[in-house]
Parts: sequence; structure tokens; C-alpha cells
Amino acid sequence: MRRNFDLRRVSGALALTLILGLLLSGKDVKAQNRGFFVPYSTAGFGIGTSSYYGDLAPYRRPLASTFKMIRWSVGGNYTRHFTPRLAARASFIYARIAGDDYVMNRDSRHVTSIYYARNLHFRNDLKEFSVQGIYKLTPDNRSYDRRPQLGWYLFAGVALTAHNPKALDSLNGDWVKLQPLGTEGQGNEGYAKPYSLVQFAIPLGIGVRYKINSKFDISAELGYRKTFTDYLDDAHGAYADPALFADNPTAALVANRTTEQFAARKGTDRTNDVRKFMDANYPGVLAGGEDPFAKLPTTGFGAPGTERGNSPTQKDAYLFGMITVHYMLPSQVKCPPLR
Repeated sequence: MRRNFDLRRVSGALALTLILGLLLSGKDVKAQNRGFFVPYSTAGFGIGTSSYYGDLAPYRRPLASTFKMIRWSVGGNYTRHFTPRLAARASFIYARIAGDDYVMNRDSRHVTSIYYARNLHFRNDLKEFSVQGIYKLTPDNRSYDRRPQLGWYLFAGVALTAHNPKALDSLNGDWVKLQPLGTEGQGNEGYAKPYSLVQFAIPLGIGVRYKINSKFDISAELGYRKTFTDYLDDAHGAYADPALFADNPTAALVANRTTEQFAARKGTDRTNDVRKFMDANYPGVLAGGEDPFAKLPTTGFGAPGTERGNSPTQKDAYLFGMITVHYMLPSQVKCPPLR
């Protein structure tokens, strides 16, 4: 039932985008009556950045979430320009997103937060295929070789994204897939079913295009992706009963990293900072030179049923920043004359 609801929302958003584009392009039809627009196609290749927003990179800290764990993206697309203002494109993007409680919260302002003590991290390689409608704020002229030097555009559409979050196993140094481990008890009796590794998303964004010459353009764009999952980072609900992982030390480690002395990705000793966390949040529990990692579980922090994901009702999202070179594809193949 939930999947059908999501599909209706996605298709509704796409239909609304196309209807809006058709309404806005009314004056282009009049222009074509005076001189027909010649449709054309482009192929593009781009590289850029990616950022993630979710349980490990909260929306309430947009700058830190965008830039502290920024990663890469690469992609290609095919675009068909139907009218001076309307185009559609098919796009494939391969990108990595990442999040880390230690990196996001190691400064003095946030080191006493529960998210520093939670100590989760992940990386996730995304493979996104999307179909998007484009509305050109700066309309084309009658043919591609007469297109304006500079033009702005908006885009929206629907995407299908394959993903697979991983975390670093500090016991052997390997990046392990998290979904099969059921880090929040998924797949066990009394827990949720395993989450899907293929998800729908809605791309929304803005871009600017510059004409290099008659055959090539370059564009820069920002594209936000609204998803329908809270598991891009593998963090959503509550801590599971550790007894579920009795026979799997790797699963036990990545399910609850609160008592890990060293930040897995950076290798930094967390002892002093966890001591500060204990003093600020559980005053009097830690005495003298006691081990904070031994005392932390006695507070109930990280206990089964307590919060592991910090926004179970808010879905994850990601952002692409892309620089793309576009090539104007020949509209027809010219054959040599017969002799």
C-alpha cells in the first residue's frame, strides 16, 4: 500500500510539471507560427559533487550537511528540445554520498550531542536513472545554431535509484554492506522487513547553460532529489536487541558503535570527547579516571528500543552539483551525392 501511494505521488508530480510547462510554453506556439522551431537533440557528459541530507547530516544544519561530507558524481544524458522553451532528457548519474557522526559533530559546539556519541557512519554509491522535463527560462531561437549565448532553465522529473549503504568494519578494515546485516533487526520476528535497495526519487533543480560554439554548450546545475526512503544511511528507527547478533560480530559492531573508542573512518581516539559527553548529559555517573565506554551503557544510551535514527518521519535526500558539456547532435545524416 505504501509503495502504491509513493508511485501516485511521483506520477502526480511529473504530470503537474509537464502541464505547467505546456501552459508556460503557449507563447512559443505563436512564435512558431511566424517561423517554425527546428527540434534538436544533445548528448552530454558531466562531473560534479554530491551531498546527502538525513539522520547523519540534518536538514537543520544545511551548510555543514552540504559541505562537510561532500563527495563526487559523474553522469551522462540525452536531451531532446521540442520547442523554444520545452525539452525532455534521460539521464544516468553514478555518485557517492556519505555521512559520519564524528565528522559532523567533533567541534566543541556539538561534541556533547547525542549524535557524536552515536558514532555512526556510512557511504553509499548511487546509480540513478531519471527522466526529466526542462523549462527554459531563456527560450531558444528558431534553430540550435541560433540559440542564445546564455540561458537559464528549471527541471523536474522522476528517478529510479539503486543504492547499497556500507560502513567500515574496524575489526578487519573492510567496507561491509549494511542492509543484509539487519542493523536495526530487520528481517527478524517483531522487527521491520529489510528495506529495498531500489527507490524512487523526484529530481528538482535549476541550471544555467553557456554556448561555447555552434556545436557545444557547457552547463552548471544544482539538482535536489527528494526520496521516499529513510535508509540511504541505514539509520531510521531504534537499536535492536544485541542478542540478534550473537553469532555475527560484524553485525553487532555496525549496529551499535557507541562504545567504539576510535572513530572508524578517521582513526581518532574519542575517549576525551565521550568523557565530555558523559559529564554534560549524565553528570555524576563518570568518576575520576573511569572508562567512559564502559560506563556509557549503564546510562541506557544505545539500549534496545532507544532512538538510533534521529528523524524516523523525515526521508533522506541528496543533492547533485554538475558541470556538463553538451554536444549538438546532427539532425540528419547527409549522404554524398550519387554520381
